[in-house]
Amino acid sequence: MKIATWNVNSAKARLPLITDWLRLTSPDVVLFQEIKCETAVFPGAAFEELGYHVAVVGQKAYNGVALLSKTPAEDILTRLPGEPEDEQARYIEATVAGIRIASLYLPNGNPIPGEKFAYKLRWMDRLYAHARDLLAREIPFVLGGDYNVIPQDRDVYSPADFAGDALAQPETRAKFRALLNLGLTEAYRALHDDDRAYSFWDYQAGCWPRDKGLRIDHFLLSPQAADRLAECVIDRGPRGGEKASDHTPVILELRDV
Repeated sequence: MKIATWNVNSAKARLPLITDWLRLTSPDVVLFQEIKCETAVFPGAAFEELGYHVAVVGQKAYNGVALLSKTPAEDILTRLPGEPEDEQARYIEATVAGIRIASLYLPNGNPIPGEKFAYKLRWMDRLYAHARDLLAREIPFVLGGDYNVIPQDRDVYSPADFAGDALAQPETRAKFRALLNLGLTEAYRALHDDDRAYSFWDYQAGCWPRDKGLRIDHFLLSPQAADRLAECVIDRGPRGGEKASDHTPVILELRDV
């Protein structure tokens, strides 16, 4: 099974780029973040024409996640448990071909200190609790998406420039490590030891042509899914395309049972 995650930074604005990439790579499951539209106006028909079933949690102008799959998704969850009053569209989870798969858009958290950073940390606590519950079920699962977490200094072009950023704070990194310490595997790092591997380049200051990037898009795997890990790669191609998102896709491959 091939699973791709991509913060598209507006599904409608990037639609030609996205559909061209899907025709070329044809993943079995696609996880989108920052679709930036309400559910009713998500361009689902364009993806259905490519053979995908579409599940969406949208929000006007902000956030929004989607899960596309070539086989029907079952038992769809549209909110991360733990804070019923949280209405931001940041999480969708479903079972596809026997694997529980989530598309998540973890809060950015800037500026710090402040309520946005407090919300980020609460959200990470909720994700931890939910991952712990999923682990108790002893099923294969994949948590993919834009984590807005720079796990280590090696995952950013200039650690000094991000010392005051929510993505690299000690509290942020500690909560990310806590997820790993539950027994989850971070797919890319399990297979690659390269230091300049990035999935996001800001639009400002020539970050893309100067390769001033961050690695903030991740796949975390349960032990049952990690046993099937075949590959995880970052496809830099779409970031260089016309009207590109500031993120590029990350692709996970799991072996068949």
